[in-house]
Amino acid sequence: MNEIIDQIATRAGISPDIAEKAVGMMLGFLQREAPDGPVTKMIEAIPGASDLVAQYNGEETSGGGLLGGLLSAVGGGGGLMALGQSLMSSGLSMGEISSLAKETIATAREHAGDEVVDEVVNSVPGLSQFL
Repeated sequence: MNEIIDQIATRAGISPDIAEKAVGMMLGFLQREAPDGPVTKMIEAIPGASDLVAQYNGEETSGGGLLGGLLSAVGGGGGLMALGQSLMSSGLSMGEISSLAKETIATAREHAGDEVVDEVVNSVPGLSQFL
């Protein structure tokens, strides 16, 4: 996975350690939001991705502390907005997040194929507009 993270980081223009955490958070988000079958196929197809999800899934993804937790509990403040806030709190700009998301999806396509990745992307409301 280190080689894949290094490639994503280089193409997105960010450091590998931040890329590792961010990719793990993004894949964890997709694991929670997308249908189990396609997202599981996608994550399992990327060497080392399951380990990243296990390490970073849920880390800082609720966003906003108590208020974020309350909003999530009543159905607001979650989804892409919460993920974006978490990634920005990790030191990424919106431009870096966008580049990282595009490179992560491109890498997923290389390993899992267009059909599986398209099914995952299209199942998460609003995601395709960022890619």
